[in-house]
Amino acid sequence: MSGWAKWLGVIAVLMTTACGEPAVDTREGVSLELARARAALLADIHYQLHFEIPAQLQEPVSGAAVISFMLADDNAAVLLDYRQDKASISSVRINGENAQINVANEHLILPAARLQRGNNEVEIDFIAGDSSLNRNPEFLYTLFVPDRARTAFPLFDQPDLKASFELTLVVPRHWQALANGPVAAVTALGADRTEYRFAPTEPISSYLFSFVAGDFQVVTREVDGRVMTMLHRETDPAKVARNVNAIFRLHGESLAWMESYTGIAYPFQKFDFVLIPGFPYGGMEHVGAIQYRASSLLLDEGAPLTDLLNRAQLIAHETAHMWFGNLVTMRWFDDVWTKEVFANFMADKIVNPGFPEVDHALNFLVNHYPAAYAVDRSEGANPIRQPLNNLNQAGQLYGSIIYHKAPIMMRQLEMIVGEEGLRAGLAQYLRRFAYGNATWPALIEILDERSDIDLAHWSEVWVNTPGRPEFNLRSAAAGSASQQLQQRDPLGTNRLWPQQFELLSLSPDSAHSETLLADSDATAVAAAPAGAEYLARLFNADGRGYGLFPADPDILLYWDRLEAVQKGYALIGSYDQLLAGPGLAVDGYLQRLLGVVHSETNPLLLELALRQLSYIYQVLLDEPERVALRPQVERVLWESTLAQAHSSRTKLLFRYFSALASSPERVQQLFDIWTDALQIDNLTLEEDDRIALAQTLAIRLPDKSRDIVARQLHSIGNPDSRRRLEFIAPSLSGDEAVRDAFFESLKNAENRHTESWVADAVRNLHHPSRLAQSQKYVLPSLELLQEIQVTGDIFFPADWLHATLENQSSPVVAEIVRQFLARKSDYNPQLRMKILQAADGLFRASERRRVSAMQKLNGG
Repeated sequence: MSGWAKWLGVIAVLMTTACGEPAVDTREGVSLELARARAALLADIHYQLHFEIPAQLQEPVSGAAVISFMLADDNAAVLLDYRQDKASISSVRINGENAQINVANEHLILPAARLQRGNNEVEIDFIAGDSSLNRNPEFLYTLFVPDRARTAFPLFDQPDLKASFELTLVVPRHWQALANGPVAAVTALGADRTEYRFAPTEPISSYLFSFVAGDFQVVTREVDGRVMTMLHRETDPAKVARNVNAIFRLHGESLAWMESYTGIAYPFQKFDFVLIPGFPYGGMEHVGAIQYRASSLLLDEGAPLTDLLNRAQLIAHETAHMWFGNLVTMRWFDDVWTKEVFANFMADKIVNPGFPEVDHALNFLVNHYPAAYAVDRSEGANPIRQPLNNLNQAGQLYGSIIYHKAPIMMRQLEMIVGEEGLRAGLAQYLRRFAYGNATWPALIEILDERSDIDLAHWSEVWVNTPGRPEFNLRSAAAGSASQQLQQRDPLGTNRLWPQQFELLSLSPDSAHSETLLADSDATAVAAAPAGAEYLARLFNADGRGYGLFPADPDILLYWDRLEAVQKGYALIGSYDQLLAGPGLAVDGYLQRLLGVVHSETNPLLLELALRQLSYIYQVLLDEPERVALRPQVERVLWESTLAQAHSSRTKLLFRYFSALASSPERVQQLFDIWTDALQIDNLTLEEDDRIALAQTLAIRLPDKSRDIVARQLHSIGNPDSRRRLEFIAPSLSGDEAVRDAFFESLKNAENRHTESWVADAVRNLHHPSRLAQSQKYVLPSLELLQEIQVTGDIFFPADWLHATLENQSSPVVAEIVRQFLARKSDYNPQLRMKILQAADGLFRASERRRVSAMQKLNGG
């Protein structure tokens, strides 16, 4: 925030109205000061909301609200949060009398003179704002996290002012509706409208209030005595039939596990969910009415094991939120990570029984470590817990550190207090703060009673500071065979991350493991026995430590001697050191990855290797290196695809083959598969697969792009899938002018309505085969970021950045990013971090090119 903006904020807090009204904080958004002041004044909040939803998109949604609350002061003005203009409100009544409509800086001001100590009631008629109603031709859904309910209607939009919501919806006659509370009554209103009245909810936070309405199919099942309803828009009955039993079963198993683990019965009146095409997140945990991205749950035939695991973990994650986040909610969004870490940590446990064939320690490793390391190795590393002065910035707190580093931290915490200690502490936490709000320090205080370690100090390093330790192996003394593993704080602030992990040492005919307790800046490491020599060593062989560890490039030569988790960290640790550089040779490591792809059957390890291969091949290598390796890479991927005995591995490998294949003969193979001229055993392409393949072909075959898209559009049965492809079609065009015009259109927020479609389209614009043409989009994309943060949902700024930068590699683009940040000395620090995180791969690839160019120039 600039100095001028800070002074404006101070003036807003101190000002009094002309009529002598008490001071009110009318800064935009919901400031921390305003939130604290209201929390001290308000209690027992109830909303009665009525929305009339027309069938036609161009017609407005009219609304009415009756808001009642207890006020602790008889001389206090009260602000309702409302991010619409004054003209959208037609009337306001306060305690039964008409009142002046006073809207200022995203607030509706209720003057102290019209309020009273004790109970108050405010009635408001308004036109609902559309930005968070997500209106589509045949359906809509609300998505109000973190503070976007105020874009639709006036309310107290902060998490610690929990309230009961009582909702009435009037919708087109053939539409279905779903909300947080159970349906209390359904009434036909003439021939073309239906009224849904929902029962009042338990006390919930405003960001968890939600409703969905539209032309949906309804499936209702009873699972373990609980009736659940699912809404969906899938038009392929075979896809629904193939998935529906698993979807309901996974929800039932997740609920049963959470009830058993916490000792607390499901805490809300009902449990339903809706599958939404183009939903911007994997899921959102609205109380009793979870919203999911349809494609995350309705899987294609022969889906890879990783897709099945991801679905199960997503369902478990959203179900766990009913306790962690919904029953007990963070007091302020600086602790938003707490609800996410508990949900992810619980989800990792919940899925274990349902997948007995999976090594769940390996699954935890590959799910969390690469994503967490990707941020912590970047210049934009952020702490798990971050300060937040205003809720209008809360969306920027989300990211891989919350979702992936925090579960690693929780596992470390569980090792300290023990599984039963953590379980008992969490149960105590849930009971103490049920239907209320809590902070992370409150939980640490509870758990501290179960540990001899000072958890507040431990948490300070793990939770409140960014980055990770770096470990280096050094001789203990000159001439000594003994060694020490030194822990270094890359920020130079002498932090220590106390942790333990295994060191695996391979000899010609044996393997030796030792547990290292790294609780100081130097840890002794046993030397090889006298007269012996280790072939290779693997630090963090059990995958329980966290940091940049020494990597022995020879460890991958002994792949068959490693257990699954050891293989996983051998890949993660080696890749980490490769990117840290100098160290492992890129070409040598790529060859070892190709060997893993050729021989490995474990799908978790296979996909991990494929992800690394994709970045190295498409981004890290320069064009001459890529051209030289193309025949080998394409051959290994093709032959490995054909060699799989299981359809899920066939589909997994085919995805990467189709993404990386670029030679004319391989692209022709893809075209023949798309047209059914070529069949592959164990590979079934469903509608979504064919749409994805058509996109790839339209980009790889620019002269045929128009015909390919038209042919695919003609064959699509699902209307939502057709609308998506119609939207992104310009990004697939072989005509650069068409792509330029499409990018220009994205500068208008109205054209960024369905954000998952926009992110897909931007990735098409920056496809690896188009980087020379797409450089011109980079700077305008960065310049749009602040507007995107204001108008978009929580994940969209990061999605926009990654779609723009993830395939870029040239020093020219790296310099564009660097210069942009250099010019913006007062730029939003959270968005600056997001840019640096998204640009990390670009910076590393461009630096490699710069060093290579210097070496060639110097004759090296």
